[in-house]
Amino acid sequence: MPADATIAKLVEKQMRNWELSRQQRVGLQEEGEQRQVADFVSISREVAAGGRRFATALAERLGWPVFDKELLTHMADDDQVRARLYEHMDERDTGWIERMLRWLVQGEVRREDYVLRLYETVLALARQSHAVFLGRGAELILPQDRGLRLRLIAPEDVRLREYARRSGCDEKAARSQLGRLERERAEYIRRTFGRDPAELARFDLILNLGSVALTDAVELAMAALRLRGVAVDSQQASDSG
Repeated sequence: MPADATIAKLVEKQMRNWELSRQQRVGLQEEGEQRQVADFVSISREVAAGGRRFATALAERLGWPVFDKELLTHMADDDQVRARLYEHMDERDTGWIERMLRWLVQGEVRREDYVLRLYETVLALARQSHAVFLGRGAELILPQDRGLRLRLIAPEDVRLREYARRSGCDEKAARSQLGRLERERAEYIRRTFGRDPAELARFDLILNLGSVALTDAVELAMAALRLRGVAVDSQQASDSG
């Protein structure tokens, strides 16, 4: 199956999950409460640190959909998908997104710009339902007083072995490619958001997946969400029911 078709199928699957979560959120929303966005988790990670496995495991535990770099890029480029995001929005929703967009781009709203479409996609997703965002600087797009922002790291030797295994290359090639990818990610944060990629204060929790088992890392994230007042256990019960 062509790569574009595969991504389109994944987008459709996660959109269905997102829409189910949106419907549940509408039913559970407290009367009179108008939050800017639903509870979310954003995940930033070092290359080959195990971010995708962690995001998948955490999302399954929460019953929330995952939107990673590939899905968000595809959605930002697909007018039909973005139109679908707006189907259930009212004027308050669209007005809030417009205000956020103006703030994010400092008044330079250019609708043809991919970055603007990415902002719009992430904001529209989080405005209506819970989600796990993997990459694309989602922690810098969404309101700073909401959500849980995670950074995943691992020792270099662990990441080199994982990248070499995944890519089928030797350690020398893995080191070169790993370095290139990290520089590209850092440049994306610097160019898109004007922020220092090495700034760690934008994260709520940093997890070392080289020393913490995946299941334990997921439980740490769940505990952090509970401390934030997110009713993850009741949401899981609702999903299972």
